[in-house]
Amino acid sequence: HFRATHAQFCRAEGLSWGCHPGYPAMSEHSRPKPFLDPQYCKGCLRCIEACPKGCISPGTEINPATGLVPVSLHLENCTGCTLCLQACPEPYGLRLESERGQPEGDFVLEDPAKLFGEKCVPNHSEGDLPADVIALPPCEPMVLKGTYASAIGALLAGCRHVFGYPITPSTEGAELMAKILPKLDGAFVQAVSEVAAVNMMYGCGGAGLPCMTFTSSPGFSLMLEGVSYMIGAEVPGVFVNIMRGGPGLGNIAPEQADIKLACRGLGHGNTRAIVLAPSTPQEMLDLTRDAFALSFRYRNPVIVLGDGYLGQMTGTVRLPATMTRPGLPAWAVWGDKAHRHNLISSISLSETDLEAHNQHLNRKYAAIATCEQRVDCHRCSDAEVLVVACNTPARMAKGAVELARERGVRAGLFRPVTLWPFPIQALAELLPEVRQIIVVEAGPGQLEDELRLALSYANVPPPPISSVRRSGGILPSEAEILQGILAAEEVLT
Repeated sequence: HFRATHAQFCRAEGLSWGCHPGYPAMSEHSRPKPFLDPQYCKGCLRCIEACPKGCISPGTEINPATGLVPVSLHLENCTGCTLCLQACPEPYGLRLESERGQPEGDFVLEDPAKLFGEKCVPNHSEGDLPADVIALPPCEPMVLKGTYASAIGALLAGCRHVFGYPITPSTEGAELMAKILPKLDGAFVQAVSEVAAVNMMYGCGGAGLPCMTFTSSPGFSLMLEGVSYMIGAEVPGVFVNIMRGGPGLGNIAPEQADIKLACRGLGHGNTRAIVLAPSTPQEMLDLTRDAFALSFRYRNPVIVLGDGYLGQMTGTVRLPATMTRPGLPAWAVWGDKAHRHNLISSISLSETDLEAHNQHLNRKYAAIATCEQRVDCHRCSDAEVLVVACNTPARMAKGAVELARERGVRAGLFRPVTLWPFPIQALAELLPEVRQIIVVEAGPGQLEDELRLALSYANVPPPPISSVRRSGGILPSEAEILQGILAAEEVLT
């Protein structure tokens, strides 16, 4: 009796059924109810969970336009609360009856670069805000492990933002940055994963700030999608990858099996980045510092590729005479008036636009390949047996070359400092005297692949090539390399 009386009262007063007569209520016609456009419904069922009145149920018929099964609406008890609309992830799937017949709006994919037109405010009157070079006081040499030296090189380059996730054997570099950066008004952020870390670098580099990460082989693999985005969006950033044994989790001992990844596999698409290969803690500092300058010069990530021993071993390190206070590039998304309408994005929905962008990237890669080849040669001017090695194995190779020289073998060490671009110009100048090349590496031949590819692209016929290889975290020893040199000499004679 009460329910019937109350329902009759509500109808007479124009109230929603169930409202207490002592409280104000809205008319059942004051809130429009939803309607479904089946072509936008994917049948995710989120609206069913959101509806407090049970007005929506799973559908039973396939929509021929989409091949999906849209939900069904039963609106007898609907109060127009719009919770279903809020839960719907598809634009225009659920809409209000008041919008029926209206156009669906401007839900059209557009290139971000074309949404706002040309920049209405020019950049700074002089373009980039230049970096400052600051003199450093004289300092005694320090004894540092490789990752510490790399961190100090980054600080001297003006890096005050580091993002990363701990992974052996690179973690000490991040730990040192976590201690130092807060005292320098900087920030170290331990991300929830390597995937998060590289996207933080994307944002920081897009603001025009020097940033970096320390990682090791499995972590670097996780970052590759973000590296591809940064290359596509032309965002600078430095990646210090201390290589360890693999594949998979492998172990924490040193290996050089990420050369393929760094030189040929930086994520999807048309991607290239300078790959620097230090061999001492001093070079860990110097090349990390150089990496930031190169990264901003070419608006492209740079990879510093060390190995597990190099990251952990200690050595004498001398600081440079200067450090850098970074400026602010004109292209940065900084958020002020001078940088308004700047855009950092790797998406290009027009095929012709994307092709043009790839052609632009290829021109940049060609300039890098021409201008940034680096090599260190030891006793190469008259070498008949040329040893090619990088990172820590190059140190054992250098000792083996000296021992071979003592035995009358004209051996030399060709140490590529850039693995990409491979220093083919310097190598081609040496090859007329070289009768045998020996590639020394802690890996399955990835350095040799880079050598052979560089020779092929340069149309330079090589002498016979042999190798001394170890893997699984074992480095080639000086004795093994010497044996390879002597065996090559024996064949030649």
